[in-house]
Amino acid sequence: MFASLRNRLIVIGIMVAVSAYNLLPRTTVIRVRTETGAVISDTVRRVPPKKGLDLQGGMHLGLELDESNRVSTDPARDLELALTVLRKRIDEFGVEEPVIQKVGDERIVVELAGIDNPARAKAVVQKAAFLEFKITDETSALEKALPSMDRTLQTLGVSGGEDAPAAPSAVQQLLGADTAGGQQDTTTAVVGGVLSSLILPAIGAGVSPMPGEYMVIETAYARVDSLLRLPEIARLFPRGLEYRWAAEPTSVGVQAYRFLYVLDDDPIITGERLVDAQAGLDPLTQGAIVTFDLDRRGARQFGRQTQAHIGDYMAILLDGRVQGRPPVIQSRIDRRGQITLGNKTIQEARDLALTLKAGALPVPLKIVEERQVGASLGQDAIRAGILAGIIGTLFVIVIMVAYYHLAGILAIVALAFYILFTLGGLSMIDATLTLPGLAGLVLSIGIAVDANVLIFERIREELAAEKTVSLAVQEGFNHAMSAIIDSNVSTVLTAMFLFQFGTGPVRGFAVTLIIGVIASMVTAIFVTRTFFMIWLQRKPAMTTLSI
Repeated sequence: MFASLRNRLIVIGIMVAVSAYNLLPRTTVIRVRTETGAVISDTVRRVPPKKGLDLQGGMHLGLELDESNRVSTDPARDLELALTVLRKRIDEFGVEEPVIQKVGDERIVVELAGIDNPARAKAVVQKAAFLEFKITDETSALEKALPSMDRTLQTLGVSGGEDAPAAPSAVQQLLGADTAGGQQDTTTAVVGGVLSSLILPAIGAGVSPMPGEYMVIETAYARVDSLLRLPEIARLFPRGLEYRWAAEPTSVGVQAYRFLYVLDDDPIITGERLVDAQAGLDPLTQGAIVTFDLDRRGARQFGRQTQAHIGDYMAILLDGRVQGRPPVIQSRIDRRGQITLGNKTIQEARDLALTLKAGALPVPLKIVEERQVGASLGQDAIRAGILAGIIGTLFVIVIMVAYYHLAGILAIVALAFYILFTLGGLSMIDATLTLPGLAGLVLSIGIAVDANVLIFERIREELAAEKTVSLAVQEGFNHAMSAIIDSNVSTVLTAMFLFQFGTGPVRGFAVTLIIGVIASMVTAIFVTRTFFMIWLQRKPAMTTLSI
């Protein structure tokens, strides 16, 4: 097939067209079809090749374990697990050439190039993504504990303040007060009690009541939460139960409320058994949802627990916050479930899905260092890299033309194709060009002409043996082939080790070097030989070759 000059030119034309196409700036529209049939579109402006943090700027984060609420029993192990989870999340997040590595024994460094929404990136990195399913309390335990909590607060000197209504609250009316006189017991409501005045039955929000659900005026939410966290109050909370807040406030008329839920302490299942999560839209409300799948063992456990709690309400918690109102379990649920996100956007649903798929952090992370790498650094690096590449290439051109004359000119023309193929290949595989990657590109230029040097020296040997120009060219390419392949394969293997065991910029260097070596083999063996064939076809009677 490649013996024909016409076929060779067609192949070269195709490679040039593909490379040029991948280097053209264009707008890409990403469409995702949800399970409901709705199509979600996202437009991305792409100017290839992609550039790394050192060339276009981005975000630098220093992260450490946040043990303020959850103490790590093995910090070294938890840091390694967090490193693995972060790598999975950022791979799904689609950041170009991220650097994620451990520095010392206590810190993880994350460098993200080209980030246009730093707040979203930080949310994805820091989100614990701990998923739980818990049954709401049906014993009215909080109502029974509120009087003793209020008495304790009274002894601590905490009064109702402005948030507390003068009249008895709805909870107090439900519990009733001891009007018969005599000594109060531990279940008697305290008139004007702080918590009894602020924690209201959810029926007041105009919704159907469910066990274990209460509401607090949004303006009083922070105060109630701080009171419930007091050690003296936390000791009075019923054993085997815990309280959790809704993730978002709910508007009732002109008033905003935060729902409070009392739940069983032990979850029926956690997100450790989750194997997949996908963002989508609810077909009825068109609100953002996340559907999830559990593994086989998790499906059996979930099915067994939901079967035992048919008719009960099940809260879905993410990082300790209840996601939407708990639904009632109407039948056994096995492998598949759904998280309703209310008013959140589809982008937030995607971010939640990718963090759930990547897994939960063993311990939350806190940002201890944050820097924005400016675009000026990228411009300086690009300018210096391009200058170094131009100077190196000029030296190669001068030496090749001065030493090999006509053959050197053919090699330089092939070198232009090599640069086009290399950049087109990097863009085609969506590789990211870093400053070390530019160094790999310049290095592979030298490798490209090195293959030509081997070929030209063999041609000179064949010409010295008084063979015809056509035969000398053919034998020169054939005899140099094994040496070119051996040297280039060795270089590719070395670059593969760099890619496998290196991080960040080292991998960028390795990718550029691998693509460059492959392109150099194509140009030296195929393109340069095609140019020789064209030249010999134009001058078939040529008896000497300027080499």
